[in-house]
Amino acid sequence: MAQPDRNLTNIDAPSAYRDRIASIDEDGKRKWVFPRKPSGRFYNARTWFSYLLLAIMFSGPFITINSRPFLLLNIIERKFIILGMAFWPQDSFIFVLATLTFVVGILLFTVIYGRLFCGWACPQTIFMEMVFRKIEYLIDGNANKQRKLKAQAWNAEKVFKRVLKHAIFWVLSFIIGNTFLAYIIGKDELFQIITAPVSEHVGGFTIMVLFTTMFYYVYAFFREQICTQICPYGRLQSVLLDDKSIVVAYDFNRGEQRGKPKKNSIEELGDCIDCNQCVEVCPTGIDIRNGTQLECVNCTACIDACDNVMDKVKKPRGLIRYDSFNGIRTGETFGLNFRNIGYSAILIALIFFFFLLLVSRSDVESTILRSYGTMYQEVGQNHFTNLYTVKVLNKTFNDLPLRLELLEPEGTLTMVGGAIKVSGQDKSEGAFFVDLSGDILDGTETKLKIAVHSGDRLLETVKTSFMGPRK
Repeated sequence: MAQPDRNLTNIDAPSAYRDRIASIDEDGKRKWVFPRKPSGRFYNARTWFSYLLLAIMFSGPFITINSRPFLLLNIIERKFIILGMAFWPQDSFIFVLATLTFVVGILLFTVIYGRLFCGWACPQTIFMEMVFRKIEYLIDGNANKQRKLKAQAWNAEKVFKRVLKHAIFWVLSFIIGNTFLAYIIGKDELFQIITAPVSEHVGGFTIMVLFTTMFYYVYAFFREQICTQICPYGRLQSVLLDDKSIVVAYDFNRGEQRGKPKKNSIEELGDCIDCNQCVEVCPTGIDIRNGTQLECVNCTACIDACDNVMDKVKKPRGLIRYDSFNGIRTGETFGLNFRNIGYSAILIALIFFFFLLLVSRSDVESTILRSYGTMYQEVGQNHFTNLYTVKVLNKTFNDLPLRLELLEPEGTLTMVGGAIKVSGQDKSEGAFFVDLSGDILDGTETKLKIAVHSGDRLLETVKTSFMGPRK
């Protein structure tokens, strides 16, 4: 999807900019990016959308459904609550399907819409551009003032601004880190760690400090390097994108040759006046006119900057816009292709099966096995018994009294030690005998079907086998 290099009309010309990342110089050293503060319709829309996502994220740990967390992913204790429903490691197949659905969804989304997720919904972009960068603009000023501040000697002004900015960054990192931590251990446990003496929660306090430090380092120093060096999604885009994918693109047909128009000049120039504003606002330091690049997160800052310039020079907007390479080269309009349809069909099927599993998921999970190391016992004339153990996992938050019933074949089920009662989000075990007539036995192994009830409600049906004598 390469576009022409600066002042070149041959789109297949060698591209020096592809030899290294824009924020790394020829010696391999970091080049600090000072993007100019963007403004425009896309930036305003992204700002409001980011505020909505931030409100959802920060309120998530405190939202409850029936006194239970809206979302809890306690990997340490293997305790998961999603939309108020408890999930256990036994439900891992649901998580696998959900993960697969998410991955396929991202692939489909990228094939069609490019890195729209990166620019509009990625937490890294939202926190960096809509939170930390805005604070930096407020304290240090715009790009030129930030460059001057970095270059100037340490004086009272620089010390004050640096201390103020990094103190605010640390507080914000503490809030962000602890919000993510609340999704893992729960808000109640988090409040205990914060309010109780450190000696009572050394492990939890250590994790809290690590989370805070990690976020502070990422947003204060590492910044766009996360997108260009750490995130695998950015590197996958070159594999996923094709000529029909919608990306932030420069219209080289309309823009070339670049240059500022001069009076009495007969040179034919394109609409790009080479003002470099699209480069000045880019948070990863690239020139979008060079084409789709690894560092581009489709943040639309260059679109707003270019539209503002086009308005000033009285030319149509859209020199930089959302479009596909084919759309710019040939004017082809957006449409579906075989790959998009295939991904969509797979995604719809995965979503269907995912919700089917959620709806059909039982409140309990029972495991019934013949007691290890025991044989059948003959009782009375032509009657045999097997001893079974039952393990029941209660996935709900309520206590459940359970009753077992032998459905097939006809026989008698007798509990050992009385009925089973399982506390909410707990496990329980029990034992029982099954007595069958020898006339209905199917050789050494007869199939059994046992129903698990709670009151009058059937929770699930479990299959097992009965051992009998050879015939």
